[in-house]
Amino acid sequence: MFARIIHHLEEGFIALLLALMVTISFVQVINRYVLGTGFTWALELITYLFAWLVLFGVSYGIKTGAHIGIDALVRQFPYKLRRVIGFLGVLACCAYCIIMLIGATEYVHKLYELDIEAQDLPIPRWIPFIMLPIGLSLALLRLLQVGWRTICGQQEGLQLADEAREAIDSVEVVEVVEILHPTVSSAPREKAP
Repeated sequence: MFARIIHHLEEGFIALLLALMVTISFVQVINRYVLGTGFTWALELITYLFAWLVLFGVSYGIKTGAHIGIDALVRQFPYKLRRVIGFLGVLACCAYCIIMLIGATEYVHKLYELDIEAQDLPIPRWIPFIMLPIGLSLALLRLLQVGWRTICGQQEGLQLADEAREAIDSVEVVEVVEILHPTVSSAPREKAP
């Protein structure tokens, strides 16, 4: 129950960020090209919202298995070896996340100490940049969850999106449907005189 609520909150937050970006961009275009005016802060805000969307989306992608990877060679190995390789991949991702998290935290702390304002928005620059350590912390949390499930044998490592398999499956479904239910479009066409 709690996990489902968190899942819906994550999806809702991602959708909200995307909706805000689209709305601000639309209003800015209308203002600039129709009314001849515009907001000086719109581009900077959209840039920050996009960064938030990406960083929040990284952890969500890890959780849902939406990231793309090349695992054609790894799939040829036995199950136990795939789990070991998957766990090593998760450890490498965790190490990268930790390095980036340390750097991001130091960077945001420096911005806080220097009290630099954003270029066009009247807010301290550390406020929009706080998503760096937050997003990396969320990604690290998701990677640790994947690592634990890999150790427990519930999965083989990072779940990667398999676009090739999905494309093949969709083509096979289309071919079967066309064989069973031929349409007018698959009938031979007459040539025009």
